[in-house]
This record gives sequence, C-alpha cells and structure tokens, in this order.
Amino acid sequence: MNRGQDHLILALDVERPADGMKLLSSLGGRLKYVKIGHQLYARGGLPFIRAIQDEGFDVFLDIKLHDIPNTVLMAVEALASLGLWALTLHCSGGRKMLEEAVKAKKRAGSSMYLLGVTVLTSFDNDSWAEVSPGCSLQDALQRRARLCRETGIDGIVCSPLDLPVVRQAGKGLFTVVPGVRPAAIDDDQARTATPQRTIGEGADYIVVGRPIVNAPDRIAAVESISEAIEEGLSWRIR
Repeated sequence: MNRGQDHLILALDVERPADGMKLLSSLGGRLKYVKIGHQLYARGGLPFIRAIQDEGFDVFLDIKLHDIPNTVLMAVEALASLGLWALTLHCSGGRKMLEEAVKAKKRAGSSMYLLGVTVLTSFDNDSWAEVSPGCSLQDALQRRARLCRETGIDGIVCSPLDLPVVRQAGKGLFTVVPGVRPAAIDDDQARTATPQRTIGEGADYIVVGRPIVNAPDRIAAVESISEAIEEGLSWRIR
C-alpha cells in the first residue's frame, strides 16, 4: 500500500451489501478505509460492518447523528463497541449534543474517532440561504469547526473548498473531505475539488465514491487517485 492509499477513504456507494462485498473483495490490499452510509447500514446492519472488518478494512460509519443530547449519547454508547474507525455527527446538533457524544465515547473506552459534519457538500450559497437566513455559509463553517474543537470532537468533515476556514477555526483537528473528484462530474455535489488540490491544501483524508465505484476499471481508478494524492502530498513540502 502506498502513501496515497493511506489517505483515501472509499465511499461504498452501492445498493446492496452483496455488491459492496464483491467490490471490496476485488480491491483487497489496495485500500484501508471504507465509508458506509445510511443505505447500506440500513440494509446490512451490524453483520455487514463485521463482514467488512473481517476482510481487513477499517469502517467509517457515516450516519450523521443529529438528535437530542441524551439520544445521541445512547447511540454513541451502542456504536462504540463495534470497533469502528470513525463515526459522524452533525455539528448543527449543538454544543450539548457533541459533548454528550464525547462523554459516551470516553465512558465506553473506545478509540473510535468522532467526526463533526459542518455543512453538507451539496449546499451552495443560494441553497444555504434558503435554510439558514441571516447566517452566511462561511460564518456557519467557522462556528461549527470551533465548536468541534471546544467540545473534544476528533475531526471535521467538510467540503474541499471549506478547508482553509475549517482548518483555521478547528485547529488541531484532522480533516476528512468528501466531494473530491478527479475531474468535473455532473452530480449532486456542489463544492468539489481534485485530489491533488484537496490534499495539497491540508486535508488528512479524502472520500471518493462514484469515481471509483462506477469506473470501468476500479483498480486503475484507485491507483490513479492514490497517485494524485501522492502528488498533493508533495505540494505541501515545496
């Protein structure tokens, strides 16, 4: 496994757990981290997570917990024993919710990372204004990243275009960045960037789904993106 693959998270954007396992089997040894979202978690549940772990992958469960503080505390307690690499929570749940999540993780003695989702990558300025009148996208990003730092959250999930703001406001936290594309693709991601640029600007991990899942040669896609990540890493030391 090269340096680039150490920074790559595959978003397993397939319909069924069986499809996911088949895909992962074909990529064994070329990836370390796998992100599971709502659809596959709902269809495969804990047995699916364990099956992925048994294949040697680290699981990133991206279900963006967002509820009243006590409900999130109980959810984190239940998930902390699964050996997950990381779990997402939505920062808009507020300070108390994030604090309770951290408390639950510590109580369980878990090494699972808690990641705060700032603003979804599907938002642009216009769509953001519809749901958050009076609060700019930049202001929300700054406040939410700072909140993650203050409450003890381990890392932050953000758009590649939000990295400069988030890295400054959430100083000391690692960053996981979805919305990364090898080239322009017409889909539902509004704020995207290339792997080279995203890693070069300081992202610790990038999340890539459809450009790998839908590629005619998935192994070649992983290798190409890994090489792009390595190029981005080299930009940091120039």
